[in-house]
Amino acid sequence: MKRPEGFDPPKAEPPQQRKQKKPVRTPATRQQSSTLAKESRVPASAPTERIPRPSRQPRPDAGSRAELKRAARERRKAERAEVRRFTRRTRNRRVALIAVAGVILTLIGIVLTAVYSPILALREVRIEGTSRINAQEVQDALGSQMGTPLALLDAGTIETQLAAFPLIRSYATQTVPPGTLVVTIVERQPVASVATPTGFSLVDPAGIVLQESAEPIAGVPFIDLAGAATDSPAFGAAVEVLLSLPPELLAQVQSVTAHTQDDVTLVLAGVGQRVTWGAADDSAKKAALLSALIAVTDPAQPGEFDVSAPTNGIFRPA
Repeated sequence: MKRPEGFDPPKAEPPQQRKQKKPVRTPATRQQSSTLAKESRVPASAPTERIPRPSRQPRPDAGSRAELKRAARERRKAERAEVRRFTRRTRNRRVALIAVAGVILTLIGIVLTAVYSPILALREVRIEGTSRINAQEVQDALGSQMGTPLALLDAGTIETQLAAFPLIRSYATQTVPPGTLVVTIVERQPVASVATPTGFSLVDPAGIVLQESAEPIAGVPFIDLAGAATDSPAFGAAVEVLLSLPPELLAQVQSVTAHTQDDVTLVLAGVGQRVTWGAADDSAKKAALLSALIAVTDPAQPGEFDVSAPTNGIFRPA
């Protein structure tokens, strides 16, 4: 049944909703929205964006092209010169190395030839400096070296072979190509003779026996050691005195007596004048003093010279 109008209460009005303001679309926004819309409409299989080609540089004129060509030619010329210089330096270094290697090989060949070639083998031994030694005997002793190349001569073997000659004091060897060995000998010089159980021995200053004889040996003084050996101090003192005398005075000495090293006495040839020498100290001064005394003394007058004090000599007539 329909209710009569006027009896229903009035309907409440719905709450008024706040209207949102629409954003104001600027040109940039509109462009961005348009771009996004376009992108959203591009399908996935669309081709990639093409990169524009760079703009071409303007072509140089004729003068610039000529300058570029000239610069290129100069660069190529410089490069070729550098290559030639490097090649020349390498070639020179290679030539130098080859030359050095050739010199070394040549020297090695010469050495091998000198060592092993029979052309330079020993064929002659020449002895020099001997007076008391028989040179032929020395050559015979070295005969085993014949045929040996000069570079391979054994110095030890030569020394052993020459040691058999007591008169040799020292020696020196020299090889003279193509096949000669020169041996220069320094002989021991005799200084006096000494008595031995079997006779007399000629000795040098070191007491080395140079010669033996059953009879007294002429030409050298005789040293009377009163039974002492040639390695005793008495023998050393007597030899030192003899070596200090000048040749003209040494030739007048007939004998020397040395019982001790401080008691040396000389006997001169002629009338047998004696010389009291004393010790071997200051022998050079004593020899000069003795020469002065002999010069003022009658050689036929027997007596004794005393030079034991080198500053005060005296002659005592017998």
